[in-house]
Formats: sequence, structure tokens, C-alpha cells
Amino acid sequence: MAVSTVLGRSDLGDPTEPGRRARPSRRPGTGGQRAVTWILAVTMVVVGLLMLLPIIWMMFTAFKPESDIVSYPPTLWPRELTIDHFIDVWNRIPFARLYVNTIVFAGGVTLISLLFDSMAAYALARIPFKGRAIVMVLILVLLMLPFQVTLIPLYDMLNGMGLTNTLPGLIIPRMTNAFGIFFLTQFFLSLPKDLEEAARVDGASEWRIYWGIVMPLARPALLTLGLFHFQYNWNDLLWPLVMSSSVETSTLPAGLSLFMGQHVVEYGLLMAGSLLSLVPVILFFLLIQRSFVAGIATTGLK
Repeated sequence: MAVSTVLGRSDLGDPTEPGRRARPSRRPGTGGQRAVTWILAVTMVVVGLLMLLPIIWMMFTAFKPESDIVSYPPTLWPRELTIDHFIDVWNRIPFARLYVNTIVFAGGVTLISLLFDSMAAYALARIPFKGRAIVMVLILVLLMLPFQVTLIPLYDMLNGMGLTNTLPGLIIPRMTNAFGIFFLTQFFLSLPKDLEEAARVDGASEWRIYWGIVMPLARPALLTLGLFHFQYNWNDLLWPLVMSSSVETSTLPAGLSLFMGQHVVEYGLLMAGSLLSLVPVILFFLLIQRSFVAGIATTGLK
């Protein structure tokens, strides 16, 4: 028995003996996985560069002289750098006033609509009342209705109230949004009701539950919706053009449209103004992104 055991060990070898190294095990498909990873990474970089190409072209064009912009064949890198377009865009139009008007318009609409949309969504998601299904259907109908359909009646109504060529006339029709109500309603329906029921047992009012419990839990949805509202109203061109006939009460996109004539388009001024108009949106996105990630990580923790 001992002899067979010794023979078995001498034939098979003892992996624990000194001087013997275990062969490294190769995982099947490791080389193929690395190749797929590299292909996906290269594809994502190429797609990202293609998506950023218009912004990169706009940034370089803003620093080109007008003769370089209209030259053929066009080049991405400017042959000569200049900042004349940034100076001219401040002198040709009241750029600072347009900037302030756009910040007030987009920021005011974002804050007010977040309040009203969340209140309406909380009522639809948490408070039972007769006709709630009909209200949801009407909201969906408004969501599918194009804004251009109600543009003329809305303008006639605001013109009769004397709100044209004013910032309140721009802000009031945007104080609530069907998409925002629907978006927040679906988010509120996904929240658990345990904290709300406990607060009702303790005697908390509906406003206290809405403001102290539901709103902190809805922070990721509010930040996402706020980013959508701010970006949409910041870039909106049609509504400010219809409501404002003077540059002093207009917004930045409407002011930049003055550089697009019937026969001549001043591309340098357009690109410089568009590049400057991107700064608040990018800063807002960076601030919202950090809070958005933190809100997602902490939402639902007990």
C-alpha cells in the first residue's frame, strides 16, 4: 500500500514540492475579449468625435477672420487667429442685455415650472380625487399637441393683456409643462409610500409630506427635469421672436438671428455669439451632473 502510494506520488508529482512551478492557467477567450474591448473603445471615440465635430468647427470658426471663413476649400484649423468677432458681437447688439434676459427667462421658467409641475404631479400620484384619469389623459393630449398649434391664440391672449415685449409675457405661458407633470408623476408613483404613511400617522399635513419627504426623494428627477427645462428655454428661438419685437426685451437666440440676413450671413459673429451662449448651459450641466450623481446614489437609502 505504501509502495503504491509512493509510486503514485512519484508518477503524478507533488505540486507542493519546492522547485516545481504551477503552470499559469489561461482563461479562454481573453484575447478575444481584449480585441472586442479595443474595438468598442475606438468606435466610441470616433462616434464621440463625430458628435463633437459641429461644436469644434464652431469654436475654430469663431477665431477665424471672415476671409478665412468663406475661403475654399474650407479648413478646420484657422490660418490666422483673431478675436475681432467677440468684440464686434458685443458692439453690434446689446449682448449683455440679451444675456441677462435669457438668464432671467430660462432660469425663471425652470424654477417656477419645477414647483408647479411637482405640485401637480404629487396631486396626481398621491391624492385620490374624482376625474384623475381624465386629467392624465388631458395631460397626454397636451403632450402630443405641437406648440405651434397654440402659438397664435396664446399670442392674441397675451397681447390683449398687454404682456407682449415683456419678460413676464415670455415666462408666464411656460410656468408649467405637460411633459414635466407626466415625468414627475411617473417618478412619484415609483416611490414607496411607507414614509408618507408614517408621516400621516404622526399628523403631518399633505404640504409637509410633499415638501419635507417627497421633494428630497425626488431630487434626481427634479435635477434632470430642470436641466431639460433650462436647456430648452435657453435655446428657444420661435417663442421670443413672436413675443418680442425689440432687441431690449428679446433673448440671445433671437438677437443672434439678426446676423442672418436675406443675402448676407455673418458667420464669424454668429459663431462667436453661439460660443459665448454655450457657457451658462455647460456650467449648469456640470453643476447638475455632480448633484445628480450624488442624488441617485443616496435616493432610497434608509
